[in-house]
Formats: sequence, C-alpha cells, structure tokens
Amino acid sequence: MLGNERCYIVGAYEHPTRKAPDKSVAQLHAECAAGALADAGLTKNEVDGYFCVDDVPVLSMIDFLNLKVRHCDSTDIGGNSSLLQIAHAAQAIAAGKCNIALVTLAGRPRSEKVFVNPARPDMMWETPLRYELLDMYALGARRHMHEYGTTSEQLAWIKVAASHHAQHNPHALLRKVVTVEDVLASPMVSDPLHRLDCCVVSDGGGAVLVTRPEIAKSLKRPQVKVIGAGEAVQGQSAGAVELTASAARHSGAIAFKDAGVKPSDIQYASIYDSFTITVLIALEDLGFCEKGRGGHFVADGNLISGVGRLPFNTDGGGLCNNHPSRGGMTKVIEAVRQLRGEAHPAVQVKDCALALAHGVGGRMGTRHSGATLIFERE
Repeated sequence: MLGNERCYIVGAYEHPTRKAPDKSVAQLHAECAAGALADAGLTKNEVDGYFCVDDVPVLSMIDFLNLKVRHCDSTDIGGNSSLLQIAHAAQAIAAGKCNIALVTLAGRPRSEKVFVNPARPDMMWETPLRYELLDMYALGARRHMHEYGTTSEQLAWIKVAASHHAQHNPHALLRKVVTVEDVLASPMVSDPLHRLDCCVVSDGGGAVLVTRPEIAKSLKRPQVKVIGAGEAVQGQSAGAVELTASAARHSGAIAFKDAGVKPSDIQYASIYDSFTITVLIALEDLGFCEKGRGGHFVADGNLISGVGRLPFNTDGGGLCNNHPSRGGMTKVIEAVRQLRGEAHPAVQVKDCALALAHGVGGRMGTRHSGATLIFERE
C-alpha cells in the first residue's frame, strides 16, 4: 500500500527496438532512462532515486548512468518487478528518501538466449523433471478448462484482441490481425496452449519517472497519479497447489482498497500476458468477472478497445508487441499513455481517467508474485 502522499508518473518511455544485437543491456537501460527524462523535461542530475532489476547490478547501473542518488532498490520478483519498484519508489518518496525516482527495465532475450540457474531450494527437486515455464501455464489452462468449461476458442479471443490493437503500433513485433481460427490452427506447443497463445520474445525495455506532487505539478506534463498499489506472493502451500488462482486476488484487493475504487470503475487495464491463460486468470482474480467466468468475459471481442467493456493492452501487449525478458514495465507505460490521451487514436479509450496495470512474476502453478497498480488522471 501507498502512504498518505500520492506520487505521480511524470515521464515514460518505451524503447522502440525489438532486436538489439548491437546494444548491451546497460545501453538499453541508459537509452530508456534518457527517453523518460526527455519526456518529463528533467535531467539526470535531478534524479536522486534509482530502481532497476538486478540483471545488471544496480550499483553498476548507477555508476554507468553517472547518477548521484540517495536511495536505490533492485527488488526482483520476476516479470512484474517494475510494477513493484514503482510502488516502492512512491513509498520511498513519501518517506522522504528521495524526490525523483527513475525506474528502468531492459533485456536482450531475443539476441542473447541465456538461462540463469540460481541457487534455489526447489531446483534439486524440479530440475530433474525437465519442466518448462510454458508447461506450468498449460497445466493451469487445462485445469481451468476441467473445472469451469473454459475453451481454447475463448482463450484465443485474448490473442485476437491483442492483435487488433497491435496493428496500430508501428513498433509491434506482430502486427497482423488474427482470428480465433488462426490461433487454433497454429501449432500446439503445450496442450492446450497453441503457439499464438504465447507471448513474443523481444529485446528492448522502458523507463518511468516517479515524483512527489509539487514537482509533478511544476512540469508541463499531464498529471498521472499513482493512487493504489498491492503486492502478494503465492507458493505451493506445502502441497495445496492452486492451479487456477493467482496472487492477483490478493495484490488486486490491496490496490483497490488503497485507491478507494472497484473493478467496475476501471476504464482501461494493462494485464501481464505471457500466455493467454495468464490474462484470463488475472481478470478473474482482480475481480473483473466471477471465478470461472473468464472465458465468457473475454469472448466476442470484450477486450477490444471501442468494442468491448474492458479494453486491454492497447499497444498489443506481450502477445503481439514486445516482451523484453520482463513485461511489467510496458504495462505501466501503456496505462500512462491511455491516461494522457496519447495512445493511438484507433485504440484510445475516450476520457480515460482510471487505469490498472497488473503483472505476474515467476511461474504460476509453482511460486509466483502479483503486483497491481492503479492510476488516475487529474
């Protein structure tokens, strides 16, 4: 949860590249930082807080960017770390630890395929089974189908919605509009998930700047306030595994209470979309529909801007636009665009005043985290 003082997003930038064989991860971080600073009308000398995931050590990045900071954070809870760090930045600002916080994300998974094998207590038991991240999500999808009657056609509608939005994004990796039939005709990669149920793999990154109200109001940028934040973790509970529920039910409840709003108030949602099932379960657990009704909620274009009740991922999301190792940052950036009225006109939500961004980190089905942010336009 946030403190009494609500902070603002004053700068946001998404790196346009989707393949960067000639750039280092540190360089991508730096270019994202420069883009966000330019967007806000600030200089790096005004930044006194820095947050990044520890793919590149935070101390090395502070030195590389030549920052003079009073506070830093390299919290890593997976793909949604940027959302958590934005909440932590707001909390640090409220506590007086810094005034202007820079949060950056960058990755090169498309150019540099690296498997990191950290020392984890579960590795000795799980590695011999040779399970993949994709398989865990497929297991959740199959269980959801068994329990609630969800269909592959319903899951496909999530990809269809993303593709309708991506066609308007010149930087999206996949811009072709697809149909439900296209998704079902794509190769099965882990039953019941097809290739088009899976996110893209790209290089790139993004950055945002978070600051206190008086600084935000002195800048000539639209006012985007962070009004709610929630975080949660979910494990296997010593064997009581929940394949069709996620940490979103806890992080979302905290964020909605913090913001003083409810799911029906949200006009736009950025939802982490590593796989189509990731979106469906998150929508249920965040309260946008009843548990087990996600398939019905996403069907027939209900997530398409200008068509459905809840426009989502209007940049094309991870399913079509980009997924630079960790997809949380881009979810925030598109939410900021919507609230500023800067999304593509074809997907811009009219008079968008309340937006949500939610991310998942880790592996649903084993251990994962949920991070939820709620933003308001002033």
